[in-house]
Amino acid sequence: MKFSLWIALVVAALFALLGSVFVVSEGHSAMVLNLGRVVRTDIGPGLHFKWPLVESARVFDRRLQVLDAEPERYLTYDKQNVSVDFFALGRINDMRAFYRATGGDETTAVARLAPIIRDSLRNEINSRTLQQVVSGDRAATIGGQLAAINRGAETLGVKIVDIRIKRIDLPQDSNVVGSVYNQMRSQRLQVASQLRAEGLEQAQAIRAKADRDKQVIVAEAERDAQKLRGEGDAEATRLYAQAANKDPGFFAFQRSLDAYRKSFANGDGVIVLSKDDPFLQYLRSER
Repeated sequence: MKFSLWIALVVAALFALLGSVFVVSEGHSAMVLNLGRVVRTDIGPGLHFKWPLVESARVFDRRLQVLDAEPERYLTYDKQNVSVDFFALGRINDMRAFYRATGGDETTAVARLAPIIRDSLRNEINSRTLQQVVSGDRAATIGGQLAAINRGAETLGVKIVDIRIKRIDLPQDSNVVGSVYNQMRSQRLQVASQLRAEGLEQAQAIRAKADRDKQVIVAEAERDAQKLRGEGDAEATRLYAQAANKDPGFFAFQRSLDAYRKSFANGDGVIVLSKDDPFLQYLRSER
């Protein structure tokens, strides 16, 4: 009878010991509740003790968690619909507030955080055009609302570290896709027209410069030619004068031959002159 009593006492003590010990893993924290009332929080990793039967331990993951949500439709500043798929990175920041707000249920926390994030994103996207939302800096889109999101998440004992946009889609059941394509087409046409106008302006400038250079070159060449012709004429006059001074008769004869040659160059020339005209003196002379 005594032996059975000792066995019962040992078993009871063993169960009491097991019920008073709990282990917290790395990256986790625990809180202890005494008959449902929080008495201790932020218990770090390791082996810990609690009163059996009257106290219970709740262990929570304090590492970063991915809080995923369903894609949400938003209206941009220029009244265009976009579908935004996002996820948040967050962790439990205040265990006492987290337990009081959600009862320690992470699913409840995600369900209550999702509207806060969606409303904040709506405020940011509503203030941007479709082009700014699709092709702009997504980090800037999120960064402007992260502080407001954390003010709402603080009531749940959660801190949102970052929000990432996975994709932004244009709804296929609206005319957004067509309007975007038309806008892109008009932008490309505008850029092409601007490039053509700039090219035409540059071409006109090049042609004008080439015409100016041509006129300058032709004028300089004409000037040099006239100068050379003047120098040649002066040299010819000097030679003729020198020749005339040496033999005036031969010079007059040479000049007359040149005049005859030019007058009858084509073979059809007809000159009506008096027989005593000085022009014919070498034709009728017997010398």
